Amino acid sequence: MQRTPIDIALPDLTGKRAVVTGGTDGIGLGIAGHLAAAGAEVVLPARNPAKAAAAQAVIRDATPDARISIESLDLSSLASVGELGQRLLTDGRPIHLLINNAGVMTPPTRQVTADGFELQFGTNHLGHFALVAHLLPLLRAGNARVTSQISIAANERSINWDDLNWERSYNGGGAYSQSKIAFGLFGLELDRRSREHGWGISSNLAHPGVAPTSLLAARPEIGRDGDTLGVRLIRFASARGLVVGTVESAKLPALMAATTPEAGGKMYGPKGFMHLGGPPAEQALYSRIRSEDEARRMWQVSEELTGATFGA
Repeated sequence: MQRTPIDIALPDLTGKRAVVTGGTDGIGLGIAGHLAAAGAEVVLPARNPAKAAAAQAVIRDATPDARISIESLDLSSLASVGELGQRLLTDGRPIHLLINNAGVMTPPTRQVTADGFELQFGTNHLGHFALVAHLLPLLRAGNARVTSQISIAANERSINWDDLNWERSYNGGGAYSQSKIAFGLFGLELDRRSREHGWGISSNLAHPGVAPTSLLAARPEIGRDGDTLGVRLIRFASARGLVVGTVESAKLPALMAATTPEAGGKMYGPKGFMHLGGPPAEQALYSRIRSEDEARRMWQVSEELTGATFGA
């Protein structure tokens, strides 16, 4: 089955500064490339300098006048997050778009961040939470749109409140779902607090559906030496136009969330069968991220764990 290409038109982003985490490959690289083509200055924070340089080259091949800069960032280290925050604060330029896209998925065994947190919770949620806290003055200066990339996994499982770091009994899928539920709660609470305190930031959520990205592929750095059966099946279905999306379509919900004129507190994802693929559209919030009480609780816990605070 041949697919009809899916794309969306972005507004002119000339004069806007965008920060995209996880922008060196897959969905993130596509997001960064689209923003650069629309005129935005794109900052690529990355752990691997070689991958970042390769991503920069890919974007410039497509958009020769693209403005792309590279910064060092390891979201699994709160020290690294703080160092990036300080560099950008010293630079002093407002940030207009922040797309929190980076993530890690289902290491085969329990692993921890540099600060001792379960790797998925610490990277996917806590690292981004701390990043937004550090960048808050620049986000406020830019009346920024913050987009947090969650997952259909945020519609599964629950927060393991009694053992957030999965020390007693590790379940990779459960820990991944928890990290994305926590991140979704944070993204919506950020929008509520911005409106309450007059920060001038709007915050939306996005999810890519299911697509053949690197999340389930071989990742030796997290102990996965080969591609999972899941990613092989997803590649097979995607190549044949069956139900799931493509890397190209999967980047679009985040781009819509980041640039649509509508106010914050919304979620965007594919509108195809079971929201696994297809064109992007606004969607109803998942039941697991609707509780404002849980969002406030997660916010408080995240401040305590990271030491990062937002003030009033």
